[in-house]
Amino acid sequence: QVQLVESGGGLVQPGGSLRLSCAASGFTFSMYAMKWYRQVSGKERELVARSVGTSTNYADSVKGRFTISRDNAKKTVYLQMNNLKPEDTAVYYCNAQYFNTGYWGQGTQVTVSS
Repeated sequence: QVQLVESGGGLVQPGGSLRLSCAASGFTFSMYAMKWYRQVSGKERELVARSVGTSTNYADSVKGRFTISRDNAKKTVYLQMNNLKPEDTAVYYCNAQYFNTGYWGQGTQVTVSS
């Protein structure tokens, strides 16, 4: 059974940091591109960061502030978020993709507010 379980979300003040984790099971984790998306209610889901092999990519809005990393042995992908801004408030989703096969986590809420 495939599972992606996100954790680490919460309420943080502007300028603060959070680290999201996504624990995977039920598929060959190392073969998959791992991505973090975020979604604000009423808006489209936005790709935030992607890890494919040893390569990483980021949305312009988070470059220099967010870092995606993965531990293939632990089957876990992380998103370190620093210098958080109110506009980073969203539900963050973990995604695994291998050609036409994709899986989603349930999402974790991140709220940046003073």
